[in-house]
Amino acid sequence: MNDLLTQRLGYTLLAIATGWSAVATASEEGPIYFASDVVPILTKLGCNSGACHGKATGQNGFKLSLLGFEPELDFRAIAHEARGRRLSPAFPDQSLLLMKATARTPHGGGRRLERDSEDYRMLRNWITNGVAPPRASDPQIIRIDLAPNELVLTPGSNQQLHVTAHFSNGVSRDVTRQAVYESNEPNIAEVGQNGLIETNEQTGLFAVMVRFGGKVATFHAAVPQTGDEKQQTLVLSQLEQLERELDSSFDQLLFQQWKRLVIAPSATADDATFVRRATIDICGTLPTRQEVEAYVADTGTDKRARLIDRLLEKPEYASYFALKWAEILQNRGSGYSTSKQRPGTTLFARWIRDSIAANKPYDQFVSEIITASGSQNENPPTIWYRQVRTQQNYVESVAQAFLGVRVQCAQCHHHPFERWSQADYYGLSAVFSRVGRKGGFADAEVPTNEIIYVKDAAVVFHPRSGHVMAPKALGGPQLKLNRYDDPRHSFSQWMTAVDNPFFARTMANRMWAHFHGRGIIHPIDDARSTNPPTNPDLLDALAKDFSENGYDVKRLIRVICASYSYGLEAAPNDRNRDDHQTFARFYPRRLSAEVLLDGISQVLEVPTPFAGGGGTFPTGTRAIELPDENVASGFLDVFGRPPRTSACECERSDAPGLSQALTLINSKEIQRKLTAKNGYAAQLASNKRSTVENSKDIFLRFFGRLPSRQESDTAVSFVESEDDAASAYRSLLWSLLATNEFMFNH
Repeated sequence: MNDLLTQRLGYTLLAIATGWSAVATASEEGPIYFASDVVPILTKLGCNSGACHGKATGQNGFKLSLLGFEPELDFRAIAHEARGRRLSPAFPDQSLLLMKATARTPHGGGRRLERDSEDYRMLRNWITNGVAPPRASDPQIIRIDLAPNELVLTPGSNQQLHVTAHFSNGVSRDVTRQAVYESNEPNIAEVGQNGLIETNEQTGLFAVMVRFGGKVATFHAAVPQTGDEKQQTLVLSQLEQLERELDSSFDQLLFQQWKRLVIAPSATADDATFVRRATIDICGTLPTRQEVEAYVADTGTDKRARLIDRLLEKPEYASYFALKWAEILQNRGSGYSTSKQRPGTTLFARWIRDSIAANKPYDQFVSEIITASGSQNENPPTIWYRQVRTQQNYVESVAQAFLGVRVQCAQCHHHPFERWSQADYYGLSAVFSRVGRKGGFADAEVPTNEIIYVKDAAVVFHPRSGHVMAPKALGGPQLKLNRYDDPRHSFSQWMTAVDNPFFARTMANRMWAHFHGRGIIHPIDDARSTNPPTNPDLLDALAKDFSENGYDVKRLIRVICASYSYGLEAAPNDRNRDDHQTFARFYPRRLSAEVLLDGISQVLEVPTPFAGGGGTFPTGTRAIELPDENVASGFLDVFGRPPRTSACECERSDAPGLSQALTLINSKEIQRKLTAKNGYAAQLASNKRSTVENSKDIFLRFFGRLPSRQESDTAVSFVESEDDAASAYRSLLWSLLATNEFMFNH
């Protein structure tokens, strides 16, 4: 810990050396500027937050721009609206702005300001000195800097942040007390309103978002495990020993993080656990008894790699990941005539599946969707434009699905936690401005074969300035286009370029989350400086490998499934029990609705009948093979099947609920499977094997492992104590269906 003290002392000396004490403060004499002095106070006090006067409709007749991104509008609201009653230069203390904030007159927001505070004096001086409006010549905030900006802290310690704002006139100012702070992991560390960080006893990684005058900076910190010095040394020694045996640069990046936090990873999962885990994650199915036994008996040192290769070649792999992408791409059947308009949905689902089965390069896959033109019969990706029908949908779906960012806020105002502005939003909207439609359906009973084409001309206007927006890449350059060029093609080329800062990272993070239960950036579609990756070097390495190897999705899956973290046990140890960031253990998760239903059908050997689209699906159709969400299934709905109305995977719910428990108890479909004449329960009751052998088969089928001696004895005793063997086996199988071991991937 001496190193930590030395590090923090170094920052203190740096503060002195760089002259923090010499940096101007807001309270010193000088001009007071509305945008850079007054508005940040309103932001700090929460006056212009979304819960107060910054909401779309304002509050009690007083509306401010959200977080002060439009100071001209704010000045007009404060100085001129309400007949100017909010300010009184002759009697500044009687200004309604100050009276309300100090609760000297009734205020729905309560007391926000003390009369003896620096902020009160600043506002009072601005009023006294003539209520200067914002001017184009006023100094603009260029950036804010933090000191320190990265640190290793100990549990139960504190650290003061210092914030310096740099202005266009060359002035730098200490704005520590005026800035706004927010911790992304309050369980690990909390931050006070003046920038004092206090760490709790929980260890891990955290970041503090700091905002001032529309600029954002982020402080990053690690809080490592503590304890007896010998124990610490032992953990680090064990990590170094394990690391020496690694031959993967990706795994080395995992170990660097664990050493930094002094976290010990869980033990390696046994073979039975791994084959079940990988089969579920890659194919969306349970392994058969034969597959489990063959894998466990395999003595090859490369057995895990060969297993992954085999699973990637199975048709279930393509079906399962087609389901995943059909949800992201919002390929849905609801809202359309199931008999006449669903064929397009089915065509798109088949195209997605065929693309995945052929291992189509990911950049090509996305480009074919983004640039699609023509009819659904000739070019199924045009169906995406049938589902995603508006400029708003184009922008937000593309940004979220392929770039991993949420830009919804920027439609109306500057993104509060990121750099995205309305200009960014409507520049991206202009990329899709020339998408046109003809033909198709006028009502729900007319067959559709809508034609997507490129219009000769179209424009998008900035909603506030009224300026025509040129097509522009998000966070990138204005696209270079000739008069008749389709902007979508240029945008697609920018997006899928090897050096694109979003595209490969988003896919690498999405796939990592699929196999690990959590992204390196989490949520996976909300990348921003204030939501940093927990292991940025690992994410960069995965993205680089993915883009430099032709956007090969199967290769990416092989890399992830071969990682040290993916092969760990789910059971925690004393050093990683609270870890949810560094993948030091496998994070268990409930089977998705479709996988769970298919798993029940598989172990009970009774398929689920599905009907929809004006007919029925062939017997044996799996839930993961359904083309859209509009195939009736109460079970799938209860267990979280998503409606496919957005590109966010968060639509799929794995939250437990009473309805799920009742479904497992009362479901007619499950009862039908348990009581089927040719089902598994009936087979167990009529076969010639011993009850002991049957119990082994049951556990291998349900859990992918042999029963323990106690489990076998309990199962055998229960079955043999019943007069009706078929009824006994039905009860036994039903009880196992409801266990966490069956319902979870672990």
